[in-house]
Amino acid sequence: MPSSARPVRVRIAPSPTGDPHVGTAYIALFNYVFAKKQGGTFVLRIEDTDQSRARGDSEQMIYDALHWTGLSWDEGPDVGGPFGPYRQSERAQHYKDHVGILLAKGEAYRCFCTAERLAKVRIQQQAEKKNPGYDRHCRDADPAEGARRASEGEAHVVRMKVPLSGDIVVKDELRGPVTISSEQLDDQVLLKSDGLPTYHLANVVDDHLMEITHVIRAEEWISSTPKHVLLYQAFGWEPPLFFHMPLLRNSDKSKISKRKNPVSINYYRDIGILPQAMLNFLGLMGWSFGDDKEKFTLAEMIDAFAWEKVSLGGPVFNLEKLTWLNEKYIHDLDYSQLADTVMGWRLNKDYLVKVLPLVRERIKKLDELVPAIEYFFSGDLDYTAVLADMKVPDVAGKDVGKALLELVEKLEAKEGFAAPMIEEVSRQWVEATGWKSKNAFMLLRLAVTGRKASPPLFETMSVLGKEITRRRLRSAAELLGKAG
Repeated sequence: MPSSARPVRVRIAPSPTGDPHVGTAYIALFNYVFAKKQGGTFVLRIEDTDQSRARGDSEQMIYDALHWTGLSWDEGPDVGGPFGPYRQSERAQHYKDHVGILLAKGEAYRCFCTAERLAKVRIQQQAEKKNPGYDRHCRDADPAEGARRASEGEAHVVRMKVPLSGDIVVKDELRGPVTISSEQLDDQVLLKSDGLPTYHLANVVDDHLMEITHVIRAEEWISSTPKHVLLYQAFGWEPPLFFHMPLLRNSDKSKISKRKNPVSINYYRDIGILPQAMLNFLGLMGWSFGDDKEKFTLAEMIDAFAWEKVSLGGPVFNLEKLTWLNEKYIHDLDYSQLADTVMGWRLNKDYLVKVLPLVRERIKKLDELVPAIEYFFSGDLDYTAVLADMKVPDVAGKDVGKALLELVEKLEAKEGFAAPMIEEVSRQWVEATGWKSKNAFMLLRLAVTGRKASPPLFETMSVLGKEITRRRLRSAAELLGKAG
């Protein structure tokens, strides 16, 4: 594989918009391994320019989840470094300055089209069965007039002048040249009306200013890369080398999604997957150690790593394979190490102090404790004994399942997972369904605990945590959907 003559610098750039995704850990792993193999630098950058979706608790969850897997970074918002700041929301002036460069070179233009006009254009394009996209209404306007209007405070965005004809060639180091006609590309927005950049501008400017030499990311970004190549050309910069890793897939080969597999790293942590097993498993996604070896350490992966061992077939995120690997790692531990690992997981005082207030009044002897709290220490539940009770009068099972999924979406949209928030969202959900509270909350209790009687529902959900609660609600919804 070709390599850059510059010292290797790679990065991951997650968005703090939700729970830390296994795909983030997957791409982080390959960036980390390549950097360590080459004696290079691994950077973590937070891409938080989409302020409408950014969540205050998500950034810390990203740090915690990646640290749990055993990965660390050389530069980032939490550790600093010579190319900071490492949050895009703190780099606004860089983007404005570089948009100014593009405007001065004639590679970009100001667009004053209103949202109403753009909506009408889209409707007309749909009626004429044309490909949707900006109609370049402002492309050839007088730049001096645009500068005047902008100086007077008129709302606008800045767009890139994409060539009207010709091919754009992206050199993917794993796939070879990828050619796309410029006619397929829109005049992309570079700077939004709020002064913040779009992903495309921020990505290219930051990678250049942070001296990133190799961009290792998921293949879903291939379609965006021609736009990035055009930006590098417009600025007159040398682009990094691009490596687009195969996407993680569900068993049906669709892109991995929370609707078919748990995708939060925290879920796997909470059900007792060991971090070394998770990294080993992610290392098998699209890469082969060689000699049919499937169990290996992070250090062994670094030593054996080569891009030639990457397979572009969609790797299947197989939970059975992950569980098999986890079993191997558990069996490697001696009894003292296993005891420490279990106590470091959930069988510890900190977690018990959260659980015990919910069950203390329900037990008379200590031997009743373990049966009373078993579901606080398990992942998936067996609903066989309570399936007949998981119903709402006069509502079909598939509709009950659909409603449960709607509750999951409402809970996911909120920050944190405290009991008052869960109760507020749940009561709003019950009101929207029109069901009786006693029926709805019994359904939730059965889905979350597998029991008709349990400690206070919302406090129980909070202690279990968002990931396990979400998984159980989805599992119950799927079961009810199958039952009709």
